[in-house]
Formats: sequence, structure tokens, C-alpha cells
Amino acid sequence: MFTSALKSFNSNISANYTLSANPTSISGPWKIYDATKKTTGKAVSVFVFDRKFLEPHPRALSSRSGPSVKRAQEEVIERLKKEASSLARLRHPSILELAESVEETRYGSLMFATEPVTSSLSELLQERDDQERAGGVGGRSSRYVVEDNGGRRRREVEIDELEIQKGLLQIGRGLEFLHESAGLVHGNLTPDGIYINAKSDWKISGLGFSGPPDNSNTPSSVPSIPLAEVLQQDPRLPRSVQLNLDFSSPDFVLDSNVTPAADLFSLGLLIVSLYNSPHASPLHVNSNTSTYKKIFASSSSIPSQSNNFLSSRPLPKEIVASVLPGLMTRRPAQRLGAREFQETQYFDNLLVSTIRFLDSLPAKTPNEKAQFMRGLSRILTQFPRSVLEKKILPALLEEMKDPGLLSLILQNVFRIVKTLPRRAFSEKVIPSLREVFLSSGTMTTERNLAKEAGLTVVLDHMSTIADICSGKEFKDDILPIIKHGIESPTHPLIDASLRSVPIILPILDFSTLKNELFPVIAAVFSKTSSLGIKVRGLEAFAILCGWPREDAATGGGGFDGGLGMERNQAKSNGSAVLDKYTIQEKIVPLLKAIKTKEPAVIMAALNVFKQVGKIADSDFLAMDVLPILWSFSLGPLLNLQQFKEFMDVIKSLSNRIEKEQSRKLEELSSNSTSASGPRSHDTSIFGLLDASGEPDRAKSDEGGFERLVLGKKSEASTGPPNRSIGVQDSVAPAFAWSTAPSGALSGQMAASRAITPDQNLSSFAALTPSTASSSSFTRPLSSANGWSAQRASSNAAVATRSTMT
Repeated sequence: MFTSALKSFNSNISANYTLSANPTSISGPWKIYDATKKTTGKAVSVFVFDRKFLEPHPRALSSRSGPSVKRAQEEVIERLKKEASSLARLRHPSILELAESVEETRYGSLMFATEPVTSSLSELLQERDDQERAGGVGGRSSRYVVEDNGGRRRREVEIDELEIQKGLLQIGRGLEFLHESAGLVHGNLTPDGIYINAKSDWKISGLGFSGPPDNSNTPSSVPSIPLAEVLQQDPRLPRSVQLNLDFSSPDFVLDSNVTPAADLFSLGLLIVSLYNSPHASPLHVNSNTSTYKKIFASSSSIPSQSNNFLSSRPLPKEIVASVLPGLMTRRPAQRLGAREFQETQYFDNLLVSTIRFLDSLPAKTPNEKAQFMRGLSRILTQFPRSVLEKKILPALLEEMKDPGLLSLILQNVFRIVKTLPRRAFSEKVIPSLREVFLSSGTMTTERNLAKEAGLTVVLDHMSTIADICSGKEFKDDILPIIKHGIESPTHPLIDASLRSVPIILPILDFSTLKNELFPVIAAVFSKTSSLGIKVRGLEAFAILCGWPREDAATGGGGFDGGLGMERNQAKSNGSAVLDKYTIQEKIVPLLKAIKTKEPAVIMAALNVFKQVGKIADSDFLAMDVLPILWSFSLGPLLNLQQFKEFMDVIKSLSNRIEKEQSRKLEELSSNSTSASGPRSHDTSIFGLLDASGEPDRAKSDEGGFERLVLGKKSEASTGPPNRSIGVQDSVAPAFAWSTAPSGALSGQMAASRAITPDQNLSSFAALTPSTASSSSFTRPLSSANGWSAQRASSNAAVATRSTMT
């Protein structure tokens, strides 16, 4: 495992970076590891060379072994150091970018870090050879898949015609820079010296054999290429650390001249290898200069147009006609230069020109950039998916820093992500969206029209985002963007944010819906003065209460009075709804507070009440909802049809309340009957009566019976009689009504009133006082003035007692 071997390297790179357990790629003597910087998390690729790689095979040892082998190994070490240090001096988009300078460990091993790379071109071609052998000639295109122990990660590198054109164009630019700006000749341009980065760009490296051309007048700190030494192949050393004669120019081997044209001949051999089967150079010299000279001694064995440049497969017509004849000519003066190579007809097509313009986009004017972004959407479908993901999408995301292009860029970005795997959106697009819309530097109170236009594009593509994102990604990264739009002071942006509620509802869990989304919508609804935002907020409330999302999207709906339907109707669409408490205690008060009588707002509120009617309790509907509905229904701006819709809802809710209340009372009645058994319901406000209409006096008679049979006198008998209202005494009073017989009066009083008679007291005659000696209880009352006589007797008794006192 590399982790244990890493202890022996003990360098600053190993201390500051976390390296993957296994190499992700191998290119010549280098093992390439994915790594991230511990402090910043920046991704890099770490190139590691183990000195043990140079130990000669026992069969390669000879009597000359000893100090000469060590000297040869030291020369290789110095050449590899030169390869890494050259990257530090050369800065160009087509040259591999160095992140950490080369370091030598305690045991002589080397390490340096570069921008992230996916593989070398040689490894990619080898992978394609293996797949073509498994699937036959013309098998499927290359896909290189890597799985790390720390988590699955799928990496795809494909070679198609556009990828080749793009890569060769980038190599041509790199050679132009080396020849014209740096004043260097690469010297060993092979597939091992070409790396493909994370953006699918082809980068030049392998500069260990580079040097200035012969007869150069430009001063250079790089020593010249010692052709006499490098052309001698040492069998004691691996071939990957020596000059590759299969891709060398006859300028080196036959003429011993170091010229920039030599790199163009090597480029021609590399182009043939891209189409050859297997993907190798058309020259096979087995690291032998004599074999190389023998090949070029005969015109039939030299790669030329007459023999299809020794390719086992047909080559593209543009390459055969305009590229290879100008690169693989024997005389250096007749070859194309690096600049001329880029201007050949092979690169004259719309897609390649688009990539070329995209590479130079930072140097273009704002008008040129805007025009390019508008036209790019028309040709995106013509690009291979690998080019879209690795080249075009990263370039567009990089340009999102320009606020003037934000909306145009995002339109193209969403067209691209529809054709890519979900991981492309998660790994590349979401971080860019967060940086643009949620970073602390962009969260300001001042209006930014360009940013608002970009946010509108994001909200318009919310359905695409919802299909691509996982629930956690949506909650953590996309929902804050939506909330930012809802809280915006711009009404169109708020409207677009609220229109996305039916789309995002199935993705959010109940807690997020209640505690994060609903409070933001409620705050905007309560504060806004815009009728359009009011209506859009009411539509959002209806969705949160369970209104079918299909109806909300089309603006349809209706209330059929089906109050027995499931409460969480939105659940049938995969959405959560608010709980009953939130609906009754928060949404309904918001509706009650509506002041406007505008029909659009009132009718939108009616849709919310339809959902409330399916969820709220019947007593809440009766006491809180129906009064609001009646108030809204009498709005002066409603037409007849709208008023009828209100009445339908009111009637339906009233029917529900009536049915539920009747059911409750019936249940209470049945429970009371079953608990107490059947009994007479003939009751009076003064007590229960028996079957004959007499009061139930069983308990009171029980005590009287005991006193009667035991011969005891009742204590109450000596006192005044107990005259309970409405209960007949055992002894009838000694008076009678003048208007009716006493029997009739007794029956009337027992059956009806027990407090006052129905006659008017003013119709009776005046009372006449009796003598003091007469008793009011022994003298009978006259039938005409019975009531007056009784009252007079009572007054006389009171007067007598006063006199005695």
C-alpha cells in the first residue's frame, strides 16, 4: 500500500496533502495519485517516482555494471527533475500546470504536484486497445472507470473525432508557445508526455529532453539536447526513461539536427497512432537506431500518403489531405509550423471553432461574449457528452463571475445538464450556484439586476433541478436560493419563487416544509401590498394545505363538497402538507386579516378555505371559518358566479357541521340511555313525579311511618306547616277561588302553575280587616272574596301580635 510507503518519502507534499491509497494513473516512470490539500481542500495530482524503478533486471547486468549504472541512474534522476522544473518556468494553457515544485525524498525518490489530471494519452490509448480487443475492431469508445475505497467515483474519458480535433489543436498551441515564446524544442513528443486534465484538455509535459534549437540566437538557461547521448539506448534502464525512437524525427536520428520542425514530425506520428490499431506509432524500431535508419532507407517503408502513412486503419480524409503530408515530409523546411498546423482545413468546422472561441473567451469583448452565449444554445446538441461535461460546462461556469453574462450562461448550463449524469450537476453546478447567489459577498440589500435575471433563470428551471437533485442536496443548496428569491424586493422574482412551490413540495420533508419554507411565505404574504403576490401566496398556501399540484399548475380546481376525502391529498402526489394546528392557528388568521375585496384575491382565498374545510375541526369551522366566508362572500366586487361558489362552500361546510354535531348528540343520547336504563320522562321543574302525577315522597314518608307506629310525636308538627311551592299539603287551605270550584282549582294547580294564578290581582275586591278575637284560620273565606279575606286575616294577626308586644 502506498500509505505505508509514503512514510519513507517524508516530504512537504506528503505532509500537506492527503493522497489516495492507490495510483489513479501510471505514465512512464510516474505514478499519479489524486490528492487534496489539507488546509484548503484544493484538488491536485501528485506525481511520484520511486528510485527502485531504475534498478536493472538481472539479465541486463554485465561486466560494465557498477559505477556506470549508478551514473546512468543519476542522469535519469536529473532528467526527471528537469521535467518537473520546466513546468515551473513554462506557464501556458496547453502546458501542464505545476502546483508544487519537485521534491527529493530521503531515499532519492521524487514528488511534485500539478493540476488534476485524469490520465495520460498513452494510458487512454492502451485502455482503448484493451477494449477493442475484447469487443473486436471498431469496438465501443474508451471509458476509464476508477473506484476508490473511500467511495465510488466514476470517471469517463472518451476519444471521438471532436475530442481528437480539440486535443490536437491544444497541442498545436502548446508547440507554438514552446517554439516561438520559450525558444525550446520538446524533443520527445509522445503519448506519455500528453496528459488529459479534469476539463478534458490535452496538456504537454515530458520536457526532460527539451532544449533550445541549434543555431539559436536567443539566450536560454536550458542546456542543449545532447543527441549523441540520448540516441544511445541503455538496456540497463527502462525504456520509459529514455528517448522514444518510435516517435523521433529523422532530423534527430539521421541528421543530428535539433530544430522545431522535429516536434512537428513527431506530432504527425502521434496523429497516426490515434487512428492506428493498435494505437501505436507506425514506426517500430525496438529502440534501435540501426532499424530506424533502415526504415528510412527505402521510400516504401517511409510513412507517406501512398501507403496510408503505415496506418492499419483508414485515416480521416482531412488528415490525409491537409495535415499529415505537411508534417511527415522528410525535409524540415517543407513541414508545417505549429501556427500553420492550427490553420489547416482539418480544424475548419463549427464545433472546433466554437471550442477555440471558448478557450479565448476571457479576451473577448462583452458584446462578443453575449453574442457567443446566445448562439451557443443552438449547437450544444451537436457536441459529444464528454466535451459538454469536461470542456464546455466548466468553461461556462468559470464565466459566471461576469454578472452581465449570468442569465445567458445559466440558460446554456441548464441545457447541458439535462444531457449529463446527475453527478455533473452536484459536483460542478451546485457549488457555482452557491457562490453566485449565497456567498456572503453577494448577499446584499442593494438590487442587482443582472443577478436577479440569473436567479429568474434558475427558478424557471426548477423542475429540471428537482429531477436531478437528491433530497439532501435540494434542502441544503437549492432551498436557500428559493428562500432568497421569496425574500427579494423584486415582485417578478417573488412570483417566480412562489410558482416553484408545487414543484419543490414533493422533495421536502415535513419539518423543512413547516419550519423553513412556510414562515418565509407567510412573512411575504402578510407584508406585501401587491395583489399579484397576494394571489400567488394564497396559491402557495393552498398547495401547502394539500391542493392537488396538477390543479395548481393549470390554475384549475373546484370544491365538490367531498369533505370525506383524505386530508393529505397532496400526499397522493408525493407531497407533504401542513399539520392541522398550523393550518388553523396560522393560515386561517392570515386569511382573516385580508383587507382587500379584490375578486382575484378573494377567490384565491376561497381555494385555501376549501382545503381548510377538509382538515379543520367542525367546531373551528363553525366558529372561525364560516364567519370569514360569509364576510368574503358579501364582497361588493364579486359577480353572481363567484358568489355562488362561496355559497356552495358555505353550504357544504354547514352540512358537514350539522352531520357531525347530530352524530355526536345521537352518540351521547344512546350512551345515556344504555347507562341509566328506560325511565319516565314526565318531569317537572320541581322534581320527578310518579305514575299518578304525585310527588315521589317515599323517603319522607318512611320517617313519618316510624313515628306513627312507635307513638312518637313529630317535632315538626308543633311548628308552622312546611309550605313548599308546588307541593300539596296534607291539609287543604281553608280558602277557595271565587271564580271556580275548589276541586277544579286543585286540579288546575296540580297540572299547571304552582306560583301565581292567572287572574289579575287588581280585579279582586279590597280586603276587610277582621276583629282581633276572630281567628283567620277558623273563619271560612267567602267564595267571592276568598283571596282578599285570607290576606286581611294575615294582616290582622300581625297587628294583634304588635299590640301585645
